Amino acid sequence: MLKNFFWMCSGADPDLLNESPKSEQIKYAGIGGTIFFTAVMAFIAGSYALYTVFDNIYIAIGFGLVWGLLIFNLDRFIVSTIKKQDTVFKEFLQASPRIILAIIIAVVISKPLEIKIFEKEINQVLLKQKNQLTVQNQNQIAAQFIPEINRIQSEINTLKNEIEIKEKAVNDLYNTYITEAEGTSGTMKLGKGPVYKEKREKHDALLVELQQLKKENAIEIANKETMLSELRSNQNKKITNNQPIIDNFDGLMARINALNELAWLPSFFIFLLFVAIETAPVLAKILAPKGAYDLKYEEQENALKVWVTQQKNQRSLLLTSDAKLNEKVYYDVSNDDDIYKYKKQKTKDLLKLQSDKFYEKQSTIIG
Repeated sequence: MLKNFFWMCSGADPDLLNESPKSEQIKYAGIGGTIFFTAVMAFIAGSYALYTVFDNIYIAIGFGLVWGLLIFNLDRFIVSTIKKQDTVFKEFLQASPRIILAIIIAVVISKPLEIKIFEKEINQVLLKQKNQLTVQNQNQIAAQFIPEINRIQSEINTLKNEIEIKEKAVNDLYNTYITEAEGTSGTMKLGKGPVYKEKREKHDALLVELQQLKKENAIEIANKETMLSELRSNQNKKITNNQPIIDNFDGLMARINALNELAWLPSFFIFLLFVAIETAPVLAKILAPKGAYDLKYEEQENALKVWVTQQKNQRSLLLTSDAKLNEKVYYDVSNDDDIYKYKKQKTKDLLKLQSDKFYEKQSTIIG
């Protein structure tokens, strides 16, 4: 049962194999097994590749099945059509399109499995890249908000400085009129004289201005701090909204790029392995020695070719002979007097009938 299945996979004729030696049967069962397991590997690799893209096991398995069947059918077709030639070079030349295609397919299907094999190392690279992207994202968003934040913060500082300057002026006037009353500065006279009164009035007037300035600036500072809080909140919100995009930066393309940052030698050997797997069915057929099955197949094909050639030649000769006979028959008939008289009479009748019909039609038209 298994042997017949592998024969079917190899694309060989089971009737001819049954008549061939056991060694030939084993050889083609091996070729069929190689084709089958190559398709299985293609199914696994294709399924995993689609799973990394869509993260859906049903879509991945469906695509992997189609991909595996495609590779199976392609390998079976090419292997079954490779004819054993006199030299291996001719067979390689015959199979060269499939070998080129095998290299392309190996590149496609080896990458997903490389990604799975080096998953931990790739995750480390992706983590580093995500951290860099997070910092870049924060810097880019900060560049949008910081100029406005700095401007508002500068205005707040200016308002606070106005209050501090006014407070310093009030404190200086306070110290001036106190020391005047104590007689330690100014007129150097103890007591509250006219100079004290003048300085006290200046202080009180400036104190009223300070209180008014504090009140007005406090309102402006509160408004600007509210704007500042909103800007910082929007900045943090934008950073938070962008973070899931960075966290999901682990798709197929990102993993392939991360894989390229790792050492190339292990990936190269895995690629060579898949090239070997993909080209195995073709190479197995090419490198296999020409055996009894190939001779029987060649004999059967040659016999069919000879039969077709014979049929074609017979049809050609038949056509030529028939043409010659027809030419001779018509030549003999053309010299027969009876045929001549009969055809002459029919021609006269036809001309008379034509004249009568023309006359009737013209009479009808004229009225």
